[in-house]
Amino acid sequence: MASNVRHRRNSTVLNPRSYLTEDLWEQAPILTGTTHFDPRDDARNILVTGGAGFIACWFVRHLTLTYPDHYNIVSFDKLDYCATLNNTRVLDGRANFTFEQGDITSPSDVRRVLRKHQIDTVFHFAAQSHVDLSFGNSYQFTNTNVYGTHVLLERAREHGISRFIHISTDEVYGDVPIGAADLSETSILAPTNPYSASKAAAEMMVSAYRASFKLPLITVRANNVYGPHQFPEKIIPKFIMLLQRRRKLLVHGDGSPTRRYLYAGDIVDALDTIFHKGHVGQIYNIATTDEISNTDICHKLLDLFKLPHATQADLEKSVQYTEDRPFNDQRYATDGTKLAALGWQPKTGFDDGLRRTVEWYRRFGEVWWGDISRVLTSFPVVEGTEIWTKEEHEARASDDEVLLGDDSATGGTTWTKKASEHLQEADEGFHKQ
Repeated sequence: MASNVRHRRNSTVLNPRSYLTEDLWEQAPILTGTTHFDPRDDARNILVTGGAGFIACWFVRHLTLTYPDHYNIVSFDKLDYCATLNNTRVLDGRANFTFEQGDITSPSDVRRVLRKHQIDTVFHFAAQSHVDLSFGNSYQFTNTNVYGTHVLLERAREHGISRFIHISTDEVYGDVPIGAADLSETSILAPTNPYSASKAAAEMMVSAYRASFKLPLITVRANNVYGPHQFPEKIIPKFIMLLQRRRKLLVHGDGSPTRRYLYAGDIVDALDTIFHKGHVGQIYNIATTDEISNTDICHKLLDLFKLPHATQADLEKSVQYTEDRPFNDQRYATDGTKLAALGWQPKTGFDDGLRRTVEWYRRFGEVWWGDISRVLTSFPVVEGTEIWTKEEHEARASDDEVLLGDDSATGGTTWTKKASEHLQEADEGFHKQ
């Protein structure tokens, strides 16, 4: 059946409002953090921006289910390409959960939600976050990450809030040479790509509002986060889905850059700790010591999929090296001592977290967002909820050549049949292990 989504030639349109069928939904685990604190007296109505996205959806589920009698959670999301209401579907009907669609770059949207729900606390996750995309669409990153943060800060100042937690990234520090000391919260910011520059710029706005208006702000800088519910544009879920489809892993450059990886459940616990025990005006690194190269990720995933990789010939059957980013930091490394003093430590080692993540994607990755085929290519191009391969985008029709879509859009019968076949194969492979 043809959809009513209008899109340009050769693209996929993802629908973040799509839902899983009931039999699949009943199989999906409910994933949260593990911490529980005495609730804050000055917090009741909490706004979580980007609440239908990856990290935020984990936090929304955790707060809603862990503190049902104390906190009302409002998930505020634009529903861009990497979001889905599937991420918080388990909360529908809960008395302390509400979803509100809106854009952080819209002052009227933000003012409306703050007033409607009498918000006293803001957790600001919403951001454009994929470094690859920032090289080709940097204006969008500046608009969302910098201007969007500015809008939230100004509306929060006008409204009067008791606490504003801004979620940043360790990438604002820039590259850390091998052998150099881990960076503390007082280290100089030296971003090297449009994404990290936009996050650093947002932090400057946060700092200004803290100084000028005494806004009760806390800033958080986290390592790379992975786990179930992450949109498969990022390396770990993307590689899992490529292997699930029996395709080669697409490794940028030589695969040597490393990142420190933090399991989603652990960052939820860290944020819960900071919310209940952290101090206004402070910056906290959320840091782990699990530093893994892109090549190491390939080997670990090939192990989990029981594919040979001991020799170069074996590796070439499963790995394809592609062009690198225009610039790629070799590594990031941050010191988590300050947060550890509040009592938080990561609980999930990388191998255990990766195994859990693989299990989830093998069961649900093909159906959670819609047709992700174009997402799994090298350097896909995204505009709104529309996705092209790099090659298709370079050769695409002009903007006035608009087609009425069916199979490329959500609900297309061809994709539905393919997804069903992929899911059946995944389920059979999962149960054989």
